Amino acid sequence: MKFIAERTGRHCLSLPSNRLGLYLALRHWCLPGQRLLMSPVSADEILFLVLAAGLQPVIAPLSARDGNIDVSLVDLDGVDAVLTTNLYGLPDRVSAFTGKILIEDVAHALESHVDGRPLGTFGQAGVFSLSKHAGAGSGGVLAVENASDMRALARARDELLTPGSLRADLMSVATSMARQVALRSDLVRPALALSRALGLHESREGYRIPLDPDGLREALKQAPALPPFDPWVRADLHDYRRHRGRLVRWYRSRRVARVPRTRARRLAGVRRLAELPTVAPAVRDHLDQPLFRVPLLVRDRDAAIAELERHGVATGYLYDPPYDDYAPAYAEASPHPGPARWWAGNVLPVDPLYAARALPVLRRLEPSEGPVSRSPA
Repeated sequence: MKFIAERTGRHCLSLPSNRLGLYLALRHWCLPGQRLLMSPVSADEILFLVLAAGLQPVIAPLSARDGNIDVSLVDLDGVDAVLTTNLYGLPDRVSAFTGKILIEDVAHALESHVDGRPLGTFGQAGVFSLSKHAGAGSGGVLAVENASDMRALARARDELLTPGSLRADLMSVATSMARQVALRSDLVRPALALSRALGLHESREGYRIPLDPDGLREALKQAPALPPFDPWVRADLHDYRRHRGRLVRWYRSRRVARVPRTRARRLAGVRRLAELPTVAPAVRDHLDQPLFRVPLLVRDRDAAIAELERHGVATGYLYDPPYDDYAPAYAEASPHPGPARWWAGNVLPVDPLYAARALPVLRRLEPSEGPVSRSPA
């Protein structure tokens, strides 16, 4: 948390997950019934957090250049608030949302910036993840400008926390450490098989968890309230509201302290991957950003994923289909859905820390022909 506080210059609230932080921010700054503009391409649980907060999701057009909100096609007069995504660390055009309630999801963008200013400092709140760049397995930080907001958010957090235990903390740390060893030791395929066998990943229909419309209708009757939405929000992280003890806090601090040490390696990986013909165009505009993942846009993505696993490179963070195709009854559809469908169906996010291991596969991949974004460069 010290790293983020020093980087942002903001008051920071420690959390068991980024997910809890997003819900707290949405409930604190938005009123039930307000219209929230959001990207069509992000993690399953984000949509359900918006619904849990009692808000109306308004799905934005997506830029095919970077996978974020296409501001040139957005009617900001028709929404009350905006939730950015900063997909894979590529920054949203935050300056375009001035005058709106702005909640920044910076889970993928711990080290990203706009004109030298860190993401997470433009809106009312920036919500960080410690499980992405830091690889801590869990944990989040909510960064806000005013101390009075932080105190109110801390009280709301404490009301939603579930009891912790030493056993759960030991399991959390051991699982995260094992994941890091597997990545470094080229044990990705057995690690993935074991995690699936242990039920550490939710069952999915393609890349999305099953919607369960009947259960969701019952949960919506209780909004704004988070616990009824636990079956959806907790996907792949059942302890997202669990209180954590000293062991986990120590482990997270150790993992976060490593982030600056990997910056040069991450940047080098971004630059190597940016040379590929399949790279998303916006990556070449952000070679100074230590991206969480480098998005490629490829043909036959599933075959590429299988081949990468054989080379010891795991692929995750795939959000397909877009929200308005995944849950059309619960979100206002994008007026321009084509780019989001193409992006979600063809993007291949690659960890720049493992660029050298992945390149023998990636160099053989062909670009996916898709729509040309009308958003400015």
